[in-house]
Amino acid sequence: ATMKREQFLAEDDVPAMVEHVRNGGDREKQQAALALAKHAWNVDNNVQIAQAGGIAPLVVLARDGTEGQSVAAALALMRLAINHDNRVAIAKAGGIATLVLLARDGTEEQKES
Repeated sequence: ATMKREQFLAEDDVPAMVEHVRNGGDREKQQAALALAKHAWNVDNNVQIAQAGGIAPLVVLARDGTEGQSVAAALALMRLAINHDNRVAIAKAGGIATLVLLARDGTEEQKES
């Protein structure tokens, strides 16, 4: 089932967002990553995203996704990294190397994330 970004935001359904980052279509993945990035501003949501298994699929999306997906995932990871435990999880998932590559070799939009 296709779910619009507004539905993610209205429903506040972090597990559904993570599932769409993992298994959605191209547009769904990007929308879900953007929704997670928005939710990650809140400290409680930041922890909830990690507990829902959101870090590893965001790292994969940042590394292997389209330009828009990579930007959205990098933004979410940046916001998740506010939390120390999340920084450790991002590192364990290979996120540091991915984000460094985006910053060094990515497009201008990817570098700005």
